[in-house]
Amino acid sequence: MSAIPKTMNASGRPTPSKTKSGSDKSIVEKINSFRIEFGPNLKDVQAFTTQLAVMLKAGINIRDAIDAIADQVPNMRFQSVLKEVRKDVEAGLPLSDALARHPKVFSQLYVNMVHASEMSGSLSKMLGRIAEHLSNQVETRSMVRGAMVYPIILGVMAIVTTVFLLVFVLPQFTKLFAGKEALLPKPTIMLMAMSAFMRNQWYIIVGVLAMLGGALAISLRTEKGQIALDHVKLHVPIMSRMFKALYISRSVHTMGELLTAGVDMLGTLEITAAVSGNAVYKKMWLSVRDSVQQGDRLSATLEEIGILPKNVIQMVAAGEESGKLGHVLTEVAEYYQKELRATIKTVTGMIEPIMIILMGFVVGFIAMSIILPIFKMSSLVK
Repeated sequence: MSAIPKTMNASGRPTPSKTKSGSDKSIVEKINSFRIEFGPNLKDVQAFTTQLAVMLKAGINIRDAIDAIADQVPNMRFQSVLKEVRKDVEAGLPLSDALARHPKVFSQLYVNMVHASEMSGSLSKMLGRIAEHLSNQVETRSMVRGAMVYPIILGVMAIVTTVFLLVFVLPQFTKLFAGKEALLPKPTIMLMAMSAFMRNQWYIIVGVLAMLGGALAISLRTEKGQIALDHVKLHVPIMSRMFKALYISRSVHTMGELLTAGVDMLGTLEITAAVSGNAVYKKMWLSVRDSVQQGDRLSATLEEIGILPKNVIQMVAAGEESGKLGHVLTEVAEYYQKELRATIKTVTGMIEPIMIILMGFVVGFIAMSIILPIFKMSSLVK
């Protein structure tokens, strides 16, 4: 009996070639390997926390719950983190310790709240509170970024419009004004010189801007540069009110959640300093921690430092007197969350007319610097 050729099956028909499909598969794998995958963001962690809370309430054990969620996570880096967490839990580690091994994904606040719930036996309930806290953070970040992006877009439009007028529009009138420099007003002469410089020595402008941008980027990576930026945020006109409401809301909400979860005061103040988001507030909370460690009252220390508003300090004092500080701080955080939303609306409402007025002034100044000499020369001709 003759041997069946490798390309034929038992029925005598040619077998389908696997070379092409195998090649296609390898190509797809190569393409996927070159895909840029960023780490998980706050929304990814919030979605994971929500799903885990629901599954634990349904009675699913924590290892199976994490494994099921990991299989559905689209972010491959986050998926690998969750699988490592699942392995650690399966090996006998508490969930809080397993999460603490990934500080870039799970914050100190997250880990400590989970740890407190493990001690009290209310993990699923605490995860629901953490998910709600993360959801508020996502919403707040989105609002603040929206408030920051709007003036940046208007500012870029103003710069682009000015450059376009100076580089492309004004040179068309330079020929008309040639030989009549004595008749031109000073603003027109200044703009013509600026236009010539931008067209002929543009590389100097680009080089200077690149150097300034690089120096700024490097300085912001240093501790002194970050502290300087945080000070500017708290004193820049219009925007400072929004930033203060943001930092107070974030700090007070963090303290309220941690104290309600059962975390001790010193640990709460240390974590609050770490998540405050501003060097000035971080320094304040660390100073408060040191004073409380020496036996001072929280409200008295805050009043002495004088950064927080008086109404917040009064509420803290009332919470200390009643023994319900965590609950009081949570209510204060809710108030400042509403205050933050209202402040963002006010800030964006004020920025729009200011930027439009500035753009109108710049464009109008350039237009008048072009039109006035034309009127003057036409009157002389008459």
